[in-house]
Amino acid sequence: MKLRVLAISGSLRRVSSNMALLQAAALVAPDGMEVVLTETVGALPHFNSDLDGAEPSVVQAWREELRAAGAILISSPEYAHGVPGALKNALDRAVSSGELSAKPVALWNASPRATLAQASLAEIVRTMDAKPCEAAGVTLPLLGKGLDAAGIVAVSAWAAELRGALGTLRKAAESAPAN
Repeated sequence: MKLRVLAISGSLRRVSSNMALLQAAALVAPDGMEVVLTETVGALPHFNSDLDGAEPSVVQAWREELRAAGAILISSPEYAHGVPGALKNALDRAVSSGELSAKPVALWNASPRATLAQASLAEIVRTMDAKPCEAAGVTLPLLGKGLDAAGIVAVSAWAAELRGALGTLRKAAESAPAN
């Protein structure tokens, strides 16, 4: 069975280094793995726990995307030393419903300077009972380089690092309990 990895960008920009990094993951994904990029994050309304059980269809679709994934891959910028609001809002949508419970999560980063958001993301997913897979983490110095996915994988060392991280994420998903 093919492992479905849901790739989530913390940036809502059409052209961002974080989205390019996730697109590069899709290009180098090993056989038996499908990296699917979501565009749902920016469409989600603000989280309001008073609406639990009466969420709009976009929230239900978001939760289904999370449920259908065997692993999660997040690449996010750091805004004002934190996680971008849209990404935090999206993650908040899965706190009480549990779609991330016991699911392996790899955190990728397109800027070595963005350490505070990465630490915060790791804490957020741990709090949600997800399993951060630190060994599958990647940090590449893409900031300001203007590379697209093809440009990233053209750097053989980076392509190898991405492949290795995806292989590690696969092993974590294979050893995770079934949801």
